Amino acid sequence: LAYARVWIPDVEEVWKSAELTKDYRQGDGVLQLQLEDGKELEYKLDPKTNNLPHLRNPDILVGENDLTALSYLHEPAVLHNLKVRFIDSKLIYTYCGIVLVAINPYETLPIYGTDIIYAYSGQNMGDMDPHIFAVAEEAYKQMARDERNQSIIVSGESGAGKTVSAKYAMRYFATVSGSASEANVEEKVLASNPIMESIGNAKTTRNDNSSRFGKYIEIGFDKKYRIIGANMRTYLLEKSRVVFQADEERNYHIFYQLCASAHLPEFKALKLGKANDFHYTKQGRNPVIDGVDDAKEMSTTRNAFTLLGVNESYQLGLFQILASILHLGNVEVKDRDPDSSIIPPNNGHLSVFCELMGVTYQDMSHWLCHKKLKTATETYIKPIPKLQAINARDALAKHIYAKLFNWIVDHVNKALHSTVKQHSFIGVLDIYGFETFEINSFEQFCINYANEKLQQQFNMHVFKLEQEEYMKEQIPWTLIDFYDNQPCINLIEAKMGILDLLDEECKMPKGSDDSWAQKLYNTHLKTCALFEKPRMSNKAFIIQHFADKVEYQCDGFLEKNKDTVNEEQIHVLKASKFDLLVELFRDEEKATSPTGAAPATGGRTRLSVKPDKNKAGQASKEHKKTVGLQFRNSLQLLMETLNATTPHYVRCIKPNDHKYAFTFDPKRAVQQLRACGVLETIRISAAGFPSRWTYQEFFSRYRVLMKQKDVLTDRKMTCKNVLEKLVQDPDKYQFGKTKIFFRAGQVAYLEKLRADKLRAACIRIQKTIRCWLARKKYLRMKHAATTIQRYVRGYQARCLAKFLRRTRAAIIIQKYQRMYVQRTCYKRKQAAALAMQCILRAYMARQLYKALLREHKAIIIQKMVRGWLARQWFKRSLKAIVYLQCCIRRMRAKRELKKLKIEARSVEHFKKLNIGMENKIMQLQRRIDDQNKENRVLSERLNSLEVSHAAESERQRVELTRLRGAEEDAKNNANKVTSLLEELERLRKDLQNTQKEKKAIEDWARTYQDEMEQMISELKEQNHLLKNEKNDLNRLIQEQSQQWTEKMQRALKEETQQLENDLNEERSRYQNLLTEHLRLEEKYDDLKEEITLAVNVPKPGHRRTDSTHSSNESECTYNSEFAESEEGSRGGEDVPKAILDMSLFLKLQKRVSELEQEKQSLQNELDRREEQFQRARARDDEEHKKARSAELEYESLKRQELESENKKLKHDLNEMRQSLRGSAEAGSAAPGSPAYTVLLDQLNASNEELEVRKEEVLILRSQLVSQKEAMQHKETMTEPLPYIEDVQKLTDAKEISQAYMGLKETSRSPRFTRRPTEVNELVSRLRSPFPDFHKLNEDGELWLVYEGLKETNRLLESQLQAQRRSHENEVEVLRGELQSVKEENNRQQQLLAQNLQLPPEARIEASLQHEITRLTNENLELHSDDPKEYKAYRISMLRRMVDLMEQLEKQDKTVRKLKKQLKVFAKKINDLEGGQMDVSPGQTADEPVHPVNIPRREKDFQGMLEYKKEDELKLVKNLILELKPRGVAVNLIPGLPAYILFMCLRHADYINDDQKVRSLLTSVINSIKKILKKRGDDFETVSFWLSNTCRFLHCLKQYSGDEQFMKHNTTKQNDHCLSNFDLAEYRQVLSDLAIQIYQQLIKCMENILQPMIVSGMLEHETIQGVSGVKPTGLRKRTSSIADEGTYTLDSIIRQLNSFHSIMCQHGTDPELIKQVVKQQFYIIGAVTLNNLLLRKDMCSWSKGMQIRYNVSQLEEWLRDKNLMTCGAKETLEPLIQAAQLLQVKKKTDEDAEAICSMCNSLSTAQIVKVLNLYTPVNAFEERVSVLFIRTIQTRLRDRKESPQLLMDTKLIYPVTFPFNPSSLALETIQIPSSLNVGFLTRV
Repeated sequence: LAYARVWIPDVEEVWKSAELTKDYRQGDGVLQLQLEDGKELEYKLDPKTNNLPHLRNPDILVGENDLTALSYLHEPAVLHNLKVRFIDSKLIYTYCGIVLVAINPYETLPIYGTDIIYAYSGQNMGDMDPHIFAVAEEAYKQMARDERNQSIIVSGESGAGKTVSAKYAMRYFATVSGSASEANVEEKVLASNPIMESIGNAKTTRNDNSSRFGKYIEIGFDKKYRIIGANMRTYLLEKSRVVFQADEERNYHIFYQLCASAHLPEFKALKLGKANDFHYTKQGRNPVIDGVDDAKEMSTTRNAFTLLGVNESYQLGLFQILASILHLGNVEVKDRDPDSSIIPPNNGHLSVFCELMGVTYQDMSHWLCHKKLKTATETYIKPIPKLQAINARDALAKHIYAKLFNWIVDHVNKALHSTVKQHSFIGVLDIYGFETFEINSFEQFCINYANEKLQQQFNMHVFKLEQEEYMKEQIPWTLIDFYDNQPCINLIEAKMGILDLLDEECKMPKGSDDSWAQKLYNTHLKTCALFEKPRMSNKAFIIQHFADKVEYQCDGFLEKNKDTVNEEQIHVLKASKFDLLVELFRDEEKATSPTGAAPATGGRTRLSVKPDKNKAGQASKEHKKTVGLQFRNSLQLLMETLNATTPHYVRCIKPNDHKYAFTFDPKRAVQQLRACGVLETIRISAAGFPSRWTYQEFFSRYRVLMKQKDVLTDRKMTCKNVLEKLVQDPDKYQFGKTKIFFRAGQVAYLEKLRADKLRAACIRIQKTIRCWLARKKYLRMKHAATTIQRYVRGYQARCLAKFLRRTRAAIIIQKYQRMYVQRTCYKRKQAAALAMQCILRAYMARQLYKALLREHKAIIIQKMVRGWLARQWFKRSLKAIVYLQCCIRRMRAKRELKKLKIEARSVEHFKKLNIGMENKIMQLQRRIDDQNKENRVLSERLNSLEVSHAAESERQRVELTRLRGAEEDAKNNANKVTSLLEELERLRKDLQNTQKEKKAIEDWARTYQDEMEQMISELKEQNHLLKNEKNDLNRLIQEQSQQWTEKMQRALKEETQQLENDLNEERSRYQNLLTEHLRLEEKYDDLKEEITLAVNVPKPGHRRTDSTHSSNESECTYNSEFAESEEGSRGGEDVPKAILDMSLFLKLQKRVSELEQEKQSLQNELDRREEQFQRARARDDEEHKKARSAELEYESLKRQELESENKKLKHDLNEMRQSLRGSAEAGSAAPGSPAYTVLLDQLNASNEELEVRKEEVLILRSQLVSQKEAMQHKETMTEPLPYIEDVQKLTDAKEISQAYMGLKETSRSPRFTRRPTEVNELVSRLRSPFPDFHKLNEDGELWLVYEGLKETNRLLESQLQAQRRSHENEVEVLRGELQSVKEENNRQQQLLAQNLQLPPEARIEASLQHEITRLTNENLELHSDDPKEYKAYRISMLRRMVDLMEQLEKQDKTVRKLKKQLKVFAKKINDLEGGQMDVSPGQTADEPVHPVNIPRREKDFQGMLEYKKEDELKLVKNLILELKPRGVAVNLIPGLPAYILFMCLRHADYINDDQKVRSLLTSVINSIKKILKKRGDDFETVSFWLSNTCRFLHCLKQYSGDEQFMKHNTTKQNDHCLSNFDLAEYRQVLSDLAIQIYQQLIKCMENILQPMIVSGMLEHETIQGVSGVKPTGLRKRTSSIADEGTYTLDSIIRQLNSFHSIMCQHGTDPELIKQVVKQQFYIIGAVTLNNLLLRKDMCSWSKGMQIRYNVSQLEEWLRDKNLMTCGAKETLEPLIQAAQLLQVKKKTDEDAEAICSMCNSLSTAQIVKVLNLYTPVNAFEERVSVLFIRTIQTRLRDRKESPQLLMDTKLIYPVTFPFNPSSLALETIQIPSSLNVGFLTRV
């Protein structure tokens, strides 16, 4: 047993942990222990019992949700487990078997929201963490399952949180069950809480909101288990608090609320003041509660009264009585003498009391100081002393308050009472726990008596549950010995018991507390061991209760038991004129209901105060019942009620007396645990087999203890074999049918064996790993040593080499040093020798030089002489040689000449000579020419030289003459030299002065230049500094600009994100409204069915149809059959409705009032926005009034133009008349005659022009309609500026064409084509300027057609032209524009003439294209000229267009009428033509016959289905109501029903049948709603109709004619567009219907997935063996082992595959599939995370691994389906981060930083919750420290996020339906016969 951990008693901490340091041996009296702080201790055992201390549970079991899961069940284990959960994990709820232990945290926790309620709804009690909601859900579930009433018993000390726990339980029932009607019963049940808290709760030293009474609330349910009402019973109100409060305590809250609201006008008459002004509210000297606003609480109380039906007059009456009680407490009583007292006259407070209570001042003041004594013969009135008078006053105040309290309780019960029969109920008992104080009186006695009864019932119930469990598992059991407190109960309530003796003493005339105490001593002191007498007191007694001994003081027992009050004072009050006061004191009569109707006069009903003699005696008898007897009877009734129900126990614990948040006082806690019966539950459980395991769980947990050969296929036999080997004592366990039962401590033993086995395995693993690590370390060390040796040896070798190199270097240095010394010496000697040699050799050389010089000079002389001699000889020799040569050459030349002469005489010689002669001649000639040229040049030069010589000679002569003159002048000027010298000297002096000044100036300039250079350098430096500063500023500006840019980009991004979020929120809000609308429609249908069933049997033939209608019902009409059914139902409603349920009427009435309020608010908002737009429009109108004059001038010009046009028309008419007269005179008008030809030409021209003008009118009208709709839309939004911007956007030609194409169909909608108009006024105004004309024929209709068409056309043209020129002010500009309009008109006439030659279809298209081009060019020109003027022009034109709307609609009807008339005349002409052909046989052959061919428009009608009106119901029935989606989806093309319905709709549009279109669309919408209502829980059906509804919607868009929807159409598809009706409104209705179907699909999908998620994602072990099942307690959780019915992750994936394949088969849009998948994954992630946050057993490292694996499987599924981009993965991010949080390290600050950065998708509350719930599954894991959690909270303090803990599983993302056109051609669709729509005809 060494190192075993035990618990030893401690004075401060109750129990302290210690560890054995020495083995215990039998017989040892001392244990050697070591405390947790390291202190050594010797613990002495009790020598009598020799009981060893309690063993501690393994750490893995600490912090369990259920205390019964602990292996060792005893007081220290329970206390420690509660402390760990409360302090470390911040968990306030813990199970203890069937008991929920709730510790008051004294802090508001976010664990009671609606999301938490829905998270616990439908869950088993053991599946979630302990919570008051889990107990409430268990009670609600057992009530529905077992058909048995339930009770929730909430008990505990004052301040332990009983009231709050009971309040949350009732809130749970109100939220989960709802109510059976719209009477808001659940709200009334919750509204009773503030009322009862205000009149029954007060501030005590232990609790700021302590309930000073007990209450039992029965919440009633109907057969559908919806709340229908409630009833409340109260017990033992603490009346003494009304007149007395201890220090730091307060009176009941209602008094302080009244004082805080005294300033209100309705409370002025009560004459109240501050709470410190009244004796009854200032005794505690602490009238204020921190954090509580009494005035606000008063408002809450009054609202609760109103909600419960207590009208305003009754509320003021109640407050009047409460105020009178306060004034009564301030009445002063003075001594008149020792035996009497008196109230001074005119006492202010008594006067106010009498005034408020409606009694006389004299009577009340008299009976406050006197009492009446009755004897057998006489009656005496006796004065009473001051003390008795004050007691009588206080007794009266308490009695009035008690009566008022009971009256309020009665009327609360009346308000909560329901007329519907109650099927079952759940009772919530909020009653005081066991109390013991220093001074205990009658109240504590009654409270402890009630707790004795409740404890007895609790013990019996626990014992009964244990017995049933053993019998169910067929376990042999012995009677468990448990504490039975029946002797204590007998001591109190049995005959001659304490209460019996107290009542007997109260009947005695001179009974007193002392005599009663003596009777107690005499009766029970020796006979009952539970009754004791204190040693030092004779006025007290001690009772040994089940929790503790309590000493009661006898003082006041009799007075409180009798509860006497002066009856004369009661009579005075009964005689009051205050009706409510009289009602309070009427004993047996029922009071008037506060909710009753007032009399017709408007006054309040007067109550009768006549006494009833028959009831007087009975009332007196009732009044004489003692408080103890009444309490015993009510307690007995309560016990009977509890015994008839299934109880659920909530024990509230107060952790400390100072109200500190999350502070645990072990002394106070263990005291309450002993008192509330928790430890008794533990003891009863520990006496048997407290630990229970299923065989599968045992096998999964302790599989590690088994060998492979021990594992059998039968898990039960395997467990038996293993247990027999592990546990030798068979009494330590028992085998049941499904579970194994263990004695206390056996699970700890098995856990020890498992831990030892795992530890041994860990040791082996560690041994192997450590060996591997050591070997790796050795090898690394060996390698390191080798490496070190290598490097050391290398280092040593390098050192040796270095030494050798240094030695060698030293030798070399020595060598060279020695050499240097020797060489230096040698060089000195050498230099000396050389110097001597040099000097000697120089001397010798000089001598030699001198000798050589003399010799050289002699040689030169010789050379010169010898040279002269030689030259002389040479000259003589040369001369002789030359002469000799000349002689010889002369002789040879003669010989040669002779020879040449001989040769010259021969021809060959002559030829040889002439060979180069020509060249030589030419050369000579050229040479001669050159010589001539040169001679000429030389002669010319010679001439020039001669000329120049002559000129120079002349110049020299002139110069000589001048010099001679100058010489004479010089002689003359010689005399002036002296004067000039003097002048020169003076000038020299001036020059010197000037030079000095110049030098000074130069010095100054040099100095100034230096200064300027210095200044320039300084300026350059400053400039450089400024440049640097400028650069810095520029850089800073750039940085700031970049920062601002980034900031703006971030802000823009955030704003964009915010706008997207707002858009999503708006979509979500709109779709929620659609959901609410659908719900109301369903309710409406249900109510209509109820009404139909409630009335008498309908007449034969009456048939009820579905009344579901679309959201745009006001703009949609039903078909005739639906209308008839509604009329029939309305007719049925005329039957008297007396048999209708009242709740139905109230529900309808409330809904009508809500709708009226909503309508009124919307109307107010609409009026406000219309007013804003009218003001904006008025400002715009003022800006355009200036242009009105120019507009009028232009209209006059147009009028003149119209007159000229009319003259031309008149001329044409005269020609027509003349032709007709000529034909009439001729007597015949045969075809081909001039008259006939003119008439026919005119008629054809009129017809063609009529067609063209009609199309132009349609174009213009469509544009006006679009502008009007845009203005109406902007008016509703009250945004004129965006409206102008939208107008400016129309400048784009493409947008204009798109707008025209979209609005062309709008112009053909039934709203415009079916509106009746009158045109008489317009026609008369048009024709007024012209004189009357002769009639064309007898009725003149042909002329009316032609003239009306022309005038209409011109009027429209003039008005449009005037609109375009309304902003121009100058006349020339107007004239210029008029000229351009005329040119445009001529061009249009030419274009019109060209278009008339085209076919009708091409003619209309060409006219439309021309009109669009013209308008676009005009807009672009205006926009390019002046945008502002263009803006004003567009606004003015739009407004004028709106004004012309009605006139254009009138013109539309006029055109249609005229066209009909033209057709009539064309028919007449055809008849005339036929007649003329018969009667004119004499027609000439040269006159051709021109038959009249009326052109008819031919269209392609393919892709339409025709049906008869009577076949519509058959179509809807076969195609919607009775269609099976499975066959259609598999065998036919997707969306076939939608295509068929649209083809039928196209035919109705083609034939222009408005009624048929509306009827078909309405029937389709209602039928889809009906099939969804009938089969809304079938995913396949809902998916099928979602796909078809979207396809039908896309078809309406694709074939609407709008260009934005026609981009992907083929030419054939464009030809199939709707031609007559604009169904944009129905597109919106279908979009709303698709949203409703989508939401129904999500709900259906959620209902299918919901049961799978928790089991598959959390509980099932996808990776087997990673996590083990921990020991569990009585509340067994769902097993994580996959049984046959357990869902796994594969189940979820299979279901997802099923959803996806069904939607793909039905042809659902891919984008819609992505949205559905995203919603699916959000539900999976949210439900999984919510359960993880509410289940402590799931927060472990191994579970985190399981979750991450499961998430990876889901991501793999997304990849397989190519859905990774749909956003589904992002919805799982919170779950992924929670799983990562379970697996990361959680110790250091670095870990905390990593967690904060990692868990950005989790809120702070969720992170802290996961860390608090983190639970080690094995002994090797560590818990998260409190310090680490606080570090996380500190780091996440600045996060701005929602405090909500759980994710909203009801959230549905807003859905969008992107346009998805179909490439399928309608004409190619084949309709199978299986659809049974053979009555449809293809067109």
